Amino acid sequence: MPGNPITGIVSKMASGGAPSDVLEKLYNSYIQEFGLDKPLYIQFWDYLVKVLHGDLGVSFSLYPIRVNEILAKALPWTIALQVPSIIIGWLLGNFLGVTAAYKKGKFDSVLFPFSLFISCIPYYCLAIILLYFFGVVLHILPTNGGYSMNLVPSFSISFILDVLKHYFLPFLSIVLVTIGGQAVGMREMSIYELNTDYVNYSKSLGIKESKIIRYVFRNAMLPQITGLALSLGTMVGGALIVEIVFSYPGVGTWLFNGIRQQDYPLIQGGTLLVTMAVLTANFFIDIIYSFVDPRIKASQIEE
Repeated sequence: MPGNPITGIVSKMASGGAPSDVLEKLYNSYIQEFGLDKPLYIQFWDYLVKVLHGDLGVSFSLYPIRVNEILAKALPWTIALQVPSIIIGWLLGNFLGVTAAYKKGKFDSVLFPFSLFISCIPYYCLAIILLYFFGVVLHILPTNGGYSMNLVPSFSISFILDVLKHYFLPFLSIVLVTIGGQAVGMREMSIYELNTDYVNYSKSLGIKESKIIRYVFRNAMLPQITGLALSLGTMVGGALIVEIVFSYPGVGTWLFNGIRQQDYPLIQGGTLLVTMAVLTANFFIDIIYSFVDPRIKASQIEE
């Protein structure tokens, strides 16, 4: 990105009419404070050492506030929004997908086109549509923030209800897109499983339909778990953009503010946090997969 963040900080102070020699000294002091006068490889080494000690540096735009403090306040908002929405969207999508494959008929003819349509809409586009319809046209729900500006954060019922009102639209925009994508994938896998030999053989033995469906759901779910691990980065990235659309006080909004204000420590800290979160989630999904897939269990027993 073009521009120098230190120049931007000093130029804001210059609007107050400070003398040029004072601004120059201030500029040099900021350069030394942030270590920007050192060679690039030394700056990178210093950053790595600090990160390994849990220090993400000092924010350029909010100096002297540390990046750790900013992200520590934003992370609970992001976790509260993304974890429930992705899990609920994944579960509902898979359930609707296997139900559509099994029931077929009108249910499938309505659900499949709708799911396909929703899954093709980017997160931020659906967020903007919901924001405009419910917030601007109908004035039912708030359009930005995590809570009303005239409220002080507390554990009171009024504050919690206000937070839930601000929470609903971002949550809904993530859940709907997640449901659409998962339902389409699960429907295709379930149709494949329903036409396999073991299903036909089970039916000929007179096994209950409910038991057959459980087997079908479990086998069709295995690729969905793999798909969840592969698409988790895209889901989290889309959810971060939803935060930006609604000015939700999560990591995505702070990351966007850092990009806008050329706040490199904040950008680096936010990106590192999101990356580590996605990698950790993938790690746990791989562990869960080993418990769900009977073939992995069998190979472990043989060893």
